[in-house]
Amino acid sequence: MSVPFDKNQTVAKAPLSWGGHIRATLALGLPLAGAQLAQMAINTTDVVMLGWYGTAELAASVLATQAFFVIFMFGGGFAHAVVPIASQAEGRNDEQQVRRSVRMGLWIAALFSLLVMPILWNIELLLTWFQQEPALVKLAGEYMRIAQWGMFPAVGALALRSFFSAVSRTQIILWSTIVGTISNAFFNWVFIFGNLGSPELGVRGAAIASVASTLMIFLVLVFWIAARPYFARYELFVRFWRPDWSAFFEILKLGLPIAITIVAEVSLFFASSVMMGWLGTVALAAHGISLQLISLAFMIPLGLSSAATVRVGQAFGRADGSGLKMAAKSSLVVAAVIAFASAMVLWLLAGPLVGLFLDNSEPDAAIVLATAIPLLMVAAGFQFFDSMQVTGVGLLRGLKDTRRPLIIAVISYWAIGMPTAYLLGIRAGFEGPGIWSGLAIGLAVAAVALNLRFFRMMRELSFT
Repeated sequence: MSVPFDKNQTVAKAPLSWGGHIRATLALGLPLAGAQLAQMAINTTDVVMLGWYGTAELAASVLATQAFFVIFMFGGGFAHAVVPIASQAEGRNDEQQVRRSVRMGLWIAALFSLLVMPILWNIELLLTWFQQEPALVKLAGEYMRIAQWGMFPAVGALALRSFFSAVSRTQIILWSTIVGTISNAFFNWVFIFGNLGSPELGVRGAAIASVASTLMIFLVLVFWIAARPYFARYELFVRFWRPDWSAFFEILKLGLPIAITIVAEVSLFFASSVMMGWLGTVALAAHGISLQLISLAFMIPLGLSSAATVRVGQAFGRADGSGLKMAAKSSLVVAAVIAFASAMVLWLLAGPLVGLFLDNSEPDAAIVLATAIPLLMVAAGFQFFDSMQVTGVGLLRGLKDTRRPLIIAVISYWAIGMPTAYLLGIRAGFEGPGIWSGLAIGLAVAAVALNLRFFRMMRELSFT
């Protein structure tokens, strides 16, 4: 079946060479990747400083932040739906549709944040159901009751980032996130440890820092749109209170499969955290450190995946079949190179990287280090599959294809990856490395299936 497109689409731009496409992908994607790294650095700073503060606080923060992240990424699915809608509209020079999609994306971010507040407030009950240690559950609850107030600025910032991505103005995304990262490190230092006259708040201090830094990112993006003349033609905040129900429901329709797809992968790692919790506090702390490191590595292909969505969406909006093919292929090449580089870093520097998260004076530091290194050895092996699957998702979103990727994700992660992780890690007794090997298998299946799906759709486009 051919993918439909608007008959009023603009004509394709002059074709680019291979080098031109790679440069275009990098020009759009590197600021997004840098922003993803800076955003992840906020969470990593929490983990590092809480690791210095104590093993129990670190383990509790792993549980709380993973739970927050799963819910946040579900809401982020609706914000991500803005990207293909706005990108295709930008390709057609349809500024009104760009405005409508972004504005309704912010509406949905606000509604979502209100709906999930009761879940976040009662996180202790949920973690108790997962048979986590009572002391860790209590600390995680203290963290979450503060961190939950950062949900709207976090999801709202994603909606604004989708706007900047769709119109190919991504530098501010990077700079706003750097501001948030620096402020988060400062607030962590003040509130976790009780510096500059502040009380020593531990995990609650880390939560305060995360909320403050996320709010700063959101406000910087809002200010940039209001202050820069280039964005005036989009009129994003003019009559903001007026609904556009067709755009609202299009985002819901497109965003729900994206949200479930994201959660299918993110919750895979949350479930792995639960299983690691069954193995003890040290295993969970080692898992948390390793997860932070591979998440940092993943931020680069994730940012480039967003660039792939924008470039494919804009090419589709112009009915530029040749440009679409080259944009897709260049995105995959760049992702493969990045994956190889990430794998080498994890393989060669596992010990020093884990050591950054630990205070050697702590009695558990040595055993946490020894437990985390084998996990990173497994992680180095699945970098390629992780990069390919997220790029495949990005390419399909550029064509507004979100339902089939959902099916692929659920089967790959939950019918294959999670049972394999449980069998290898818990039943077969391979513990952490076994759990992580199961995750790798699920990612590999997803990578193959998603990219096969995209190239089949590309061959069926009516203008190629």
